[in-house]
Amino acid sequence: MTKHSILIVDDNANLRAGLKVLFEQSELVSEIHQASNGREAIQVATRANPAVILLDVGMPIMDGIEACQQLKQKWPELKVIMLTSHDDERDIFAALAAGANGYCLKDADFSRLETAVNAVVRGDLWIDSTIAHKVLRALPKSAGATTPDEMVYEQLSERELQVLQLIVEGLSNQEIGDRLSIKKDTVKTHIKHIMDKLAVSDRTQAAVKALRHGLV
Repeated sequence: MTKHSILIVDDNANLRAGLKVLFEQSELVSEIHQASNGREAIQVATRANPAVILLDVGMPIMDGIEACQQLKQKWPELKVIMLTSHDDERDIFAALAAGANGYCLKDADFSRLETAVNAVVRGDLWIDSTIAHKVLRALPKSAGATTPDEMVYEQLSERELQVLQLIVEGLSNQEIGDRLSIKKDTVKTHIKHIMDKLAVSDRTQAAVKALRHGLV
């Protein structure tokens, strides 16, 4: 498994310390750096060149939204996961507009944060499923859309719906295979069929369409 350098940014020193301990026990991470605000995060990122930044939304001096925007302008390939105690829609939209690759609640299980890191490193957009449902309910429905979309729903097999649910949860192909006790190649085949039936070109679009149309 490839390990990645991460930067934890939060004005709460206890939270930073707690995450540091958890990541030290994880197989995901090679180096762990810390910063207490957005401005310091940019300074540390310049020096440490992390692959993933875990960025608190609300901080003094420079908040996470502004920091995310500046970080992505400097390093477009950098992966940023926003951390927050609240699921405020305005913050979520602002973070995504700033270029965030993921959005996770601070009280989520650590395994969810590990899943988020894996997802964004793969190039996927990762939003905690609880937050994603709230965000998509706030978006305007396209003309003629129904919830759930019965025509699309009926096209998907029971197994494809199970796979789609796990895609929405941010699991990798291997993790989906392990959860459903099927081979990774079988998962890939199911995902191809799902994308064909939903008329989308990637996993993120499939997850968004699934949530918007009430398929999971």
